Amino acid sequence: MTVTAYTLAVVLNLFCLFLGYRFLFQPGPSAAGYGVPADPGGDAGAYLTIKGLRDGTLGLVGLALLAFAGARAEAWFMLAVALIPLGDTLIVLRHGGARAVAFGIHFATAVVILITAGLLFAV
Repeated sequence: MTVTAYTLAVVLNLFCLFLGYRFLFQPGPSAAGYGVPADPGGDAGAYLTIKGLRDGTLGLVGLALLAFAGARAEAWFMLAVALIPLGDTLIVLRHGGARAVAFGIHFATAVVILITAGLLFAV
């Protein structure tokens, strides 16, 4: 169980780094994949950059906690971070995004994060 908990935590944190990179360097396709495409006539660039920075930073913080503070600190971090994909689910639904994206990507991500937090608490 320890290997599974740590592996899931590392993978989720690396995924946050990947999402951050993608929103910073490929904002248009990233926004479309999020479930609510950026308005091509608007100035969404700043918000997409903010999302990229936020996601990348969360990945780095998660990896640092896991490496230097241990499984319990990472578990609490994951528990708090699960609020983000839950909120993303609501954002996609509220703004007319596909239910499949809202639940299949964002809600499912929240569930995986919560499972990971539970496994880390059990380590």
